[in-house]
Amino acid sequence: MITVSEKALTKLKDVIKAQGKEVGLRVRVLGGGCSGLQYQMQFDENPAPGDKVYEFDGVKVFVDLKSGLYLAGSQLDYEDGLMGKGFRFMNPNAKGTCGCGESFTV
Repeated sequence: MITVSEKALTKLKDVIKAQGKEVGLRVRVLGGGCSGLQYQMQFDENPAPGDKVYEFDGVKVFVDLKSGLYLAGSQLDYEDGLMGKGFRFMNPNAKGTCGCGESFTV
């Protein structure tokens, strides 16, 4: 299971509202990045067959089974500070990350 922090949930609601249509957030893990695996997020209108669907205060998050293995126990957070802003994953499965925090290794 994954979770979404309150800050991330607030930001997601704002961004989804700006889309002007009912969408969910697709979260995936793909090969690539400087550490070997990278996170990908995009909006999607419907879950794909086999997706695990999580719902947080009306916001749907779609995770495919393979990505779910890498994301188990993770939390999606949102940072808005002097050093940058954006969504970040707090992933207990990551053994190492790159400097930007967008890729990881297990």
